Parts: sequence; structure tokens; C-alpha cells
Amino acid sequence: MFSHARTIFFGYLYAVKTIKMTLQQLEYIIAVDQWKHFAKAADYCEVTQPTLSAMIQKLEDELGIKVFDRSRQPIEPTQAGREIIAQAKRVMAEARRLRALAEEEKQSVTGVFNLGVLPTIAPYLMPRFFPQLMRQHPEMDIRVVEMKTADMKRALQRGELDAAILARVDGLEKMTCETLFYEQFFAYVAKGDALFNNTSIRTADLSGEFLWLLDEGHCFSDQLVKYCQLKAARHSKRSYRLGSIETFMRIVEGGKGVTFIPELATYQLVESQKALVKPFALPVPTREIVMMTTSGFIRKHLLAILVDAIRRSVPPSMLTLRTTQQTV
Repeated sequence: MFSHARTIFFGYLYAVKTIKMTLQQLEYIIAVDQWKHFAKAADYCEVTQPTLSAMIQKLEDELGIKVFDRSRQPIEPTQAGREIIAQAKRVMAEARRLRALAEEEKQSVTGVFNLGVLPTIAPYLMPRFFPQLMRQHPEMDIRVVEMKTADMKRALQRGELDAAILARVDGLEKMTCETLFYEQFFAYVAKGDALFNNTSIRTADLSGEFLWLLDEGHCFSDQLVKYCQLKAARHSKRSYRLGSIETFMRIVEGGKGVTFIPELATYQLVESQKALVKPFALPVPTREIVMMTTSGFIRKHLLAILVDAIRRSVPPSMLTLRTTQQTV
């Protein structure tokens, strides 16, 4: 596997050498394409804007074409530039793969490791393990980005991410998923709501309720809508688009409607907030949180450290699916 990747990479490198372009220049044009702005791309690449602009200009001069149309705002690639950028991404993916092979061979945890995390997981899981992991392994360079499930899957397949933390859903069969823990859902109910005095919430109780739900595309919301057969969320969707769990919690605390929160979120609540938390009736809807990689993933040593840190950070009761729970 190492020799095959090396052969491919050096084939790319030979093509690069003949026109004297560098991997750094390819990184810069990819960044400008991502951020649509030279200054933002320079910040992302941790260089000055003049340096980035000069390197891209040099590349364009060597190629004899313009990669970007600078007359447009935001910056857009030219038609030829799009093809150049697409090829640059493939070259950079092979370069990252070569580095990953070398790091894994040495059982090293150094080098950039790009980790995607679902936005409905990150605020509640990352603070539990990430600071401690960074203290224990200061040589690690883990770059975290919050992304939706579909975006993470595409980024993994393109080599833009090394691994992703998300909830298991349909459509991940071709990916490699390792279970991290199981997390049940809770209802978060306003004090003045008709359900506030309920000891538990049945799915039938939610009919006609004013529900604060994340937009479609968030698997957290999609799983609940499917499990609870929620068809009455249109009112809240019209009231508030592009909300977050935390935003909806503040609205419920202000006295309006019902929203839903993951189990780890309950550990961050003060007593007054805990009074608004209501468990679901049995079986309790639960999501399976997994670490997802592609079948050709290389950096297994670093991933094992990461997975172990996550599992040790959550309550032991969440490591197995309980008989009272049902995955959604």
C-alpha cells in the first residue's frame, strides 16, 4: 500500500516539477476557492496576503492562464481555473496520504489530523475530552470543523477530512463506523406548557405542540421527526429558521414551546434548567454516535487514542445500548 501511494504521488510530483509549481501554491489556490477571498485565504493558510497573492500570481504566470477572476466579488475561479483547482485537490489528497503513511509507520501522532464533528454533538462532547487530550499530547495537531452529515461524508471521500464524529444514519454502509457511545434524547419543556407536569413524554403527547426543531438536513431533528412521527412542526419552522439547540433552549426557558436536547447536554445544565428536562416514555429514542472513516483510512494509531479519550470522557452507562432504549 505504501509503495503504491508513493508511486502515484511521485507521478504527480514529476508533473509538478516540470512547471516548477509547489504544493504550497496548490494549497493557496484551494484556500482562495474555499474562502472566495484572498485575505481570508491568507489568514487560513497563516501567511500574509501579499505572499499568498504573489505565489498564486507566479503559478498563473507559469501555467499561462488565470486561475481566478479577480474582477468578481466574491472571487470566483475561471472556467480553466476550476479544472486546475479540481486537479490540485487530488494532488493534495495524495500528498496528505503519503504523509499519513509515514506517520502511521512511525506510530506518530504528529501532523495535521482533520476531524469533522456534527454541530449537535460538538458543544457537548468536545469540552469533555478535547482540552485534556491536547494537554496529554501537545504534539497533536487536530483541526476540528463542525459539519452536517452529508458534508462530512463528501469531505471524507475527497480526503479533506481524516475522520468524523456523527450519529449513525442510513447511507453510511460504504463507510467504516466505530461506535463511540449511545445518547438518548430528552424533551425540554417550557414551564407554562401543557406537558410541563408530565413525568415522561409520549410521542402522542407531542401532537399539536409548538415544537422548536432544527431545519431539515440536521440528522438530530430528522431522526426525531421520523421516530415521533412529528408533522406539527411547521409553525415553529415558520417562526425561526436556521436555529440551534442552544437558541431553542433559550426560547423554551423564556416560556414558549418544546424542543429536544441530547443526553450530554443535560450534564451542562443548572438546577433551574434541569427542571425543564423531561424523559421520553419507554422505549427511549436514542442515537448511536460513531467515529466514521473511509475504508482506506491510514492513521489508526492516532485514531485509537482519540476514540479511547472520547469513551473515557462520557458516563459509563452511555457506552452500551440499554434495554430501555431504541436506536432511531
